[in-house]
Amino acid sequence: MGTFNFNLRRMVHCVLLLCLVGFMPSAFGQTAKTMLVEPPIPLLPTQFGPWQPEGTSPSCVDCLQPEGVTGAVLKEDGLSRASQMTYRRSNKTGTMILEAYQFGDATGAASAFTFLRKPDSRMVMPRDGKIGSEMAASGAGEFIFRSGTTVVVANASNAGAPVVNDLRRLETTLPKVGGPKAQSPLLPTLLPAKGLEVESVRYALGPVGYQAMGGVLPGAIIGFDKSAEVVMAKYKGGGMLTLLLYPTPQIAGNHGRAIVAEMNRQGAAAGTVKLRREGPLVSMTTGSWSPDAAQKMVEGIHLRDVFTWNKTPPPEFRTEIYKTVSLLTSIAILSGILALAAVILGLFLGFGRAAIRVLQGKPAATEPEFLRIDLSGRSEKIHLEGQTPHPEG
Repeated sequence: MGTFNFNLRRMVHCVLLLCLVGFMPSAFGQTAKTMLVEPPIPLLPTQFGPWQPEGTSPSCVDCLQPEGVTGAVLKEDGLSRASQMTYRRSNKTGTMILEAYQFGDATGAASAFTFLRKPDSRMVMPRDGKIGSEMAASGAGEFIFRSGTTVVVANASNAGAPVVNDLRRLETTLPKVGGPKAQSPLLPTLLPAKGLEVESVRYALGPVGYQAMGGVLPGAIIGFDKSAEVVMAKYKGGGMLTLLLYPTPQIAGNHGRAIVAEMNRQGAAAGTVKLRREGPLVSMTTGSWSPDAAQKMVEGIHLRDVFTWNKTPPPEFRTEIYKTVSLLTSIAILSGILALAAVILGLFLGFGRAAIRVLQGKPAATEPEFLRIDLSGRSEKIHLEGQTPHPEG
């Protein structure tokens, strides 16, 4: 028993010494932590395919600052950085000017794509060799495509040879993102495909962009400050369809009434106006529609149609899911922390009591003494357990 107590006492001394050594740096010698921040990869590469930057490397990369209306629209879309560079083929036979714009998410990039795309451009379909999520080309040798959160504008009028395959190589070098930021916006997918003029689709996230892309409403009444989204497109026959998506049905109702008042003010100049609200979605026709076609159009758009296995639910539904998951995750983390704290506290109190007894020269553990009461009815004295009762007399 003495050897056991001696070994236990040595172990307790070692534990206390280790705790003291571990505590001293945090209490007396805290040193400043060095954090290394890795700079982001440049938007445009130093080489792709046979193309290399013309001349010397610029002193400042990703420093393009769009100005005027373009700058204001891209700011609404969440522009994070932009770059411009001129490339020349390795055999010196042609040049190409590239501009790249990166946004906070794919929603902003999709809006910027529809704004930067020229009116005379045509959309490139997958069967025609589309690059990225969206692509458009014009006869003047200009291309624009969106890859994730990045939009690239290429002026290849002096390239001297086809550049589509080279642009496909360029697309592989662009920054990649995942998760919700990489999801394309829901609203443009609600446009009915029948009769749609694909090149006329415009998607706006702010009043400046909405007006610049030909919006029929004053930007101030739409509610972009409430996270509204607007998509507009022309249909065969000259009519325009405008879809507005709001975070909640209440916000949609408030701004829907303001839109009705504005359409009444415009009168016949707005064309055939039919407006319908379903939850957070507002659908409106303007321009050269027949009354029956306009009514059929707005009645045929339903937000619930997107609740399928391969489509993204609307924003307010995703928000509720995220809130629920966040709450359950927080509860689970808190429960785990409390359980861990209880275990640590129990170990601390148990070992602490044993350490104190050892430091006082006592055994680490004591065997408690129990009293035993004989309830057999015999007249005997109460005695400690383990002791032999003395006979009376």
